Amino acid sequence: MELTATYITRAEIWLCLTTLLYFLMNGAQIFETLIFVPKWASSPPDTFKLLQDGQGASLKFFWIILHSLHEIAFILAIIFCWKIDPVRNWLLALFLVHAAVRVWTLTFFAPNIIQFQNLAATSSLSEEIAARISLWKNLNYIRVAIYIALSIGIIPLCIKIFSYRQ
Repeated sequence: MELTATYITRAEIWLCLTTLLYFLMNGAQIFETLIFVPKWASSPPDTFKLLQDGQGASLKFFWIILHSLHEIAFILAIIFCWKIDPVRNWLLALFLVHAAVRVWTLTFFAPNIIQFQNLAATSSLSEEIAARISLWKNLNYIRVAIYIALSIGIIPLCIKIFSYRQ
């Protein structure tokens, strides 16, 4: 199969854009994990106010927009790399892991943050909620590490794509 220069260029653009967006997300996730999460988790329920829309540093829209842009770019990278078997296959595998982590985010992390936001007005914190905060924080380290590993996993694919220019 003949890969044209135009095809390879489009594949490079979308794969590099996906990688760039992944690393942008990684930076935001690392900042949030090391700076923001310890702050809102430090003295709940008072610090839960930091999570509230309009009162705190609500990051909901930031994450919705960034993840949406990234996932569109990721899907376009798969489409534009489709004729390049080794790259396509690895991108599909990475995307499946990425999608699994996104489902985990939407089914565990997001609902818990929403509940934490709703507890901002309460005066005390149950042991069950304290345990869930601790679990959320610990699992978040794993989630961020997986996202970082996924983005690092795309780098060899970028190198592979660039080798097709020769």
